[in-house]
Amino acid sequence: YCKSSNTFPQMLGTPLNVTKLLKCVSFPQLQTGMRGAFGKPQGTVARVHIGQVIMSIRTKLQNKEHIHISKKWGFTKFNADEFENMVAEKRLIPDGCGVKYIPNRGPLDKWRALHS
Repeated sequence: YCKSSNTFPQMLGTPLNVTKLLKCVSFPQLQTGMRGAFGKPQGTVARVHIGQVIMSIRTKLQNKEHIHISKKWGFTKFNADEFENMVAEKRLIPDGCGVKYIPNRGPLDKWRALHS
């Protein structure tokens, strides 16, 4: 499981299977399976304690967000200072959360339909 403190998150280990392999040995050893002959454990494991830190990751400090103020208008590609002028000239038409750009050139029929 993961634990997050104020500075960095840590990954803590929890043993899945604790077994005493021999009766004369007093410390428990971890094993992943009993597939081999004569009860030999399969795979390699490490001795861990409950709550022991396995991996720790350091990240940036908290409360250090940097706010960048965009020069664009909302989610469009147009500058904020030119946006209102372009809407007044009907070169931009609102379309949902974005806008449609109407160029100055093209067929006169489309231009007359928009500006009538």
